[in-house]
Amino acid sequence: MKRRVFGFAFAACPLLGAAAPALAQTYPSRPIRLIVPFPPGGSTDTYSRIISPGLTEALGQNVVLDNRAGAAGSLGAELASKAPADGYTIVLGQDSNLVVGQAVRKKKNYNTLADFTPISLVVRTPQVLVVADKSPLRTLKDLIAASKANPGKLSFASAGTAGSSHVMGTFFNRAVGIDTLHVPYKGGGPGMLDLYAGRVSYMITSMVSSLGYARDGRARLLAVTGLKRSHLFPDVPTFAEAGVAGFETTIWHGVLTPAHVPKDVVTRLNHAVVKVLAQPDVQKKLQFEGGMVSPSTADEFAAFLRTDVARWEQMIKQTGISID
Repeated sequence: MKRRVFGFAFAACPLLGAAAPALAQTYPSRPIRLIVPFPPGGSTDTYSRIISPGLTEALGQNVVLDNRAGAAGSLGAELASKAPADGYTIVLGQDSNLVVGQAVRKKKNYNTLADFTPISLVVRTPQVLVVADKSPLRTLKDLIAASKANPGKLSFASAGTAGSSHVMGTFFNRAVGIDTLHVPYKGGGPGMLDLYAGRVSYMITSMVSSLGYARDGRARLLAVTGLKRSHLFPDVPTFAEAGVAGFETTIWHGVLTPAHVPKDVVTRLNHAVVKVLAQPDVQKKLQFEGGMVSPSTADEFAAFLRTDVARWEQMIKQTGISID
């Protein structure tokens, strides 16, 4: 696609060839919008609020959060993918809306690998299967037994249709042979509210979304994904330890821009993100929320993204799960 400035194609005006480096040198010269594709209370919003003050300082311009929730994060991601490629719109994406949701949706409003430029990974976090404190379910075995005794009577919440919590919940049902009703929400925060209120039986969600409830006793974690137990809840078993294999993955969050942002701007943004993630107070806050701090170069994040897209597409193909 040819780009135009003041109505003239670059090819028609050789003098404009020096414009991109000049613009990159003055970047950023105005506030930057950070799209958060989920509502307040979930992991994406929490991580955005942790890193945005540091990004503001590192970039010398305000980084303004813009929560755009809906469709398991795909509405915000689509908005980011269609923003001008000038570095003034970035998004904190995650596996849910950039990889898992895209793998299960027949209708796709954006192409993760073609429509975004990766900047840096930020954090990786386990997911948890959680129930309300009032629930009689104490272990995964209890949940499986209750579901088999009452087919279709139990329900599970997710952060949105076609998101990672929905897919993981469906994987779990198939892995253990149970039938429970899926209830989608616009994010992990709203789902946890209804879980605590007793409107759903359980939820597979990010560690962040459930932390406040688990810490003050309003919710109980039955299992965590990943290869090892969480440092925050060492008494909670992994899915494998609880007798259910195949849940060794963790969710991830990373900063991206629309595709075709100038290379110098990508480098500037990457250095800012990596600088923020190196700050001890930021690391402490992310770890307090259950995350594993995971800075990367832009190229490393791009390679990681390609691998994750291929892996999830293969996993979804094997299970036959599809949405739309």
